[in-house]
Amino acid sequence: MEGQSTRVNNAFYEGLGDSWYEDDVHPIALLRAENATRNPWIQERIRSILGPSRDILDIGCGAGFLTNALASEGHRVTGIDLSAKSLSVAEKRDTSKTVRYMQLDAFALPFPEQSFDVICAMDFLEHVEMPGQIVREAARLLRPNGLFFFHTFNRNLLSWLVVIKGVEWCVPNTPSNMHVYSYFIKPSELKNWCEESGMALREMRGLSPRFSSKAFWKSLFTRKVDKDLQFRFSTSLSTGYLGIAQNRG
Repeated sequence: MEGQSTRVNNAFYEGLGDSWYEDDVHPIALLRAENATRNPWIQERIRSILGPSRDILDIGCGAGFLTNALASEGHRVTGIDLSAKSLSVAEKRDTSKTVRYMQLDAFALPFPEQSFDVICAMDFLEHVEMPGQIVREAARLLRPNGLFFFHTFNRNLLSWLVVIKGVEWCVPNTPSNMHVYSYFIKPSELKNWCEESGMALREMRGLSPRFSSKAFWKSLFTRKVDKDLQFRFSTSLSTGYLGIAQNRG
């Protein structure tokens, strides 16, 4: 397993270009499949808990998988990322033409307190060295009763085998140190950060590929991420997991 001195490689996102949406021999295709399951769930939770037309911040928005989906529902969305080229792809794919895309450091956000109803940090917390600080910043920026959505990976042997080594073995163009084990986050740690920041955890659920599906085994043997590969929710938080925390206000 990688040691504490190994840093996550976040530089490769700058070179993806249209591969964000098109490549099937790169782990970014797995992210697309995850989003196909996650995005409708996030959209439904926002509608049912807060209602329509909300102010939303997507931290580490990449090429806009979630950001653009939320904007298409009429939300007022801001997407931030350090990768200028990823933001360019996101803006090009924004059919609503309403998203405010900004190249910003998540540790130095210029927004005033209580600027947003919803903040999302999907596949982001495990890419930074001080994820607890991001959680605190989300709490600062959320309005009373606002929602914080997250997705990350548990820190255990199974996650190391599946999320790091399994992807390296099965997906040909996996960048080195795309994920680093020591950056993974136990659910108890994330829960504590939320509570210490004044947010109450509402829900956590696991997210993993449908291992029994034909598309999963086809992806495994062809070493290409099949377009029909699907992810599913589960009660197990042993590998990937997502959830919602709500600001107490």
